[in-house]
Amino acid sequence: MKEPQIHELGLLFEEVQLKNVLGDGKTFPDCLPKRPLKEINKDYLNQGNSSGFDLKKFVASNFSLPTAYSSAYKSDVSKSAIQHIESLWDVLTRQPNDEAGSLLSLPHPYIVPGGRFREIYYWDSYFTMLGLQISRRTDLIQNMIDNFAYLIVKVGYIPNGNRTYFIGRSQPPFFSLMVRLLREIHSEAGHKDVFIKYLPSLETEYQFWMKGTNLLTTTYTAHDRVVCMQDGSVLNRYWDENNTPRPEAFKEDKELSHQSSQKPAELFRHLRAAAESGWDFSTRWFRDSKDFGSIHTTEIIPVDLNCLLVHLEQTLAEAYQLSGNLTKSSDYLSLSTKRKAAITKYCWNEEQKFFFDFDFVKQKQKEQYTLAAAFPLFFEIASPGQAGAVERIFREKFLKAGGLITTLEFSGQQWDAPNGWAPLQWIAYRGLQKYGLVALTKQLKFNWTNANLKVYQKTGKMTEKYDVCSDRAEASGGEYPNQDGFGWTNGVFLAMST
Repeated sequence: MKEPQIHELGLLFEEVQLKNVLGDGKTFPDCLPKRPLKEINKDYLNQGNSSGFDLKKFVASNFSLPTAYSSAYKSDVSKSAIQHIESLWDVLTRQPNDEAGSLLSLPHPYIVPGGRFREIYYWDSYFTMLGLQISRRTDLIQNMIDNFAYLIVKVGYIPNGNRTYFIGRSQPPFFSLMVRLLREIHSEAGHKDVFIKYLPSLETEYQFWMKGTNLLTTTYTAHDRVVCMQDGSVLNRYWDENNTPRPEAFKEDKELSHQSSQKPAELFRHLRAAAESGWDFSTRWFRDSKDFGSIHTTEIIPVDLNCLLVHLEQTLAEAYQLSGNLTKSSDYLSLSTKRKAAITKYCWNEEQKFFFDFDFVKQKQKEQYTLAAAFPLFFEIASPGQAGAVERIFREKFLKAGGLITTLEFSGQQWDAPNGWAPLQWIAYRGLQKYGLVALTKQLKFNWTNANLKVYQKTGKMTEKYDVCSDRAEASGGEYPNQDGFGWTNGVFLAMST
């Protein structure tokens, strides 16, 4: 990781990305240099300003494009969607490889989402594992969890994905759910062994998210990913160590900085933090829903992130109990109880009967209705009355012919209406199920899987996202075209279909 990377090539990198000579800003950071980067950079500085210089030709002669693994794969729509997904697991599997270019090597095979996403992604992987469990691919689940444990040791946390340009941010912390999933798969006798094996990794992940807690001195102050609330409780936000344009979206970030009233460094941090959330991008993170440049992610306490950290604290409490450390177990149980109370205090709106994110700078709740409100149900933090109220709003405002819309805003951002996403459908589906809200659970399952099938029968593909408001169900919006593959859609479809 200490070697120079493509995105550190200075002027060459900026020119390639701003001109997008390869058609997708992510392609160049994923390229492999054919010779030492210092030599390439020196030649570019010598040749770049000469008449007749051909940037595209220079890149082609000095870099190898990333492999398009699935370009030769042709689906057979005569097969059922389940058969199609079963055959895709091997297509989406990547073998361990040497570290090269921006790719961080991993010791075990793993599943990639598909399309332009040629590496492992953190939160995607949990939902992919749901399908691997149905397919009885325990080997891949085990390998992927071990890869994440490896990254925790190597990097200090699980990065957004195994690319050097993702160093600085993580993604929604689903590692504790992965460990619990593996524990469910193992025999009852192996439950204890799974928790104890991954206890050090779980502890390190928690310390990453809680870094800086000891530096919080007054209310509504923040450090890294932690925020001291008015009552002294500590909740979390999304963050990134860096405040520069994302290498994989350099052009888009630079262009937005010219339109935004925010200082570029502040804007870039908010963009990167939104990328850590996985919801990149949504008006959920905007001050003004009509102005992308008003993004202020790091000023927001996200309800879903804090629910995930309740689960991590509960998992640590159980793991320490199994290891015989009852003091640590009690400490983590107490932390989870305090966090649950803080989520209710700061994110539940008794008047609107819904869970909202909290703007700790303005010291008030955000007003945006989002599907993140399903997380307190999934993790059983909501009271039965709160769950019933959320269900009514989901049914009245969110439910569409193809599933649940992500927000109520039709903004053109991919994590807004009219799009629906597999991970959020699953969180809502299981959350409603846990409170016995059967009618909406059944309707959601039918609508979502039917949308998946409609697109599959028409295109032969399972895609990254779906337009749940349209009869066609084919989604759009965001920084790049809709991708096929697709890991988490495959996983949730299988999990819902059994």
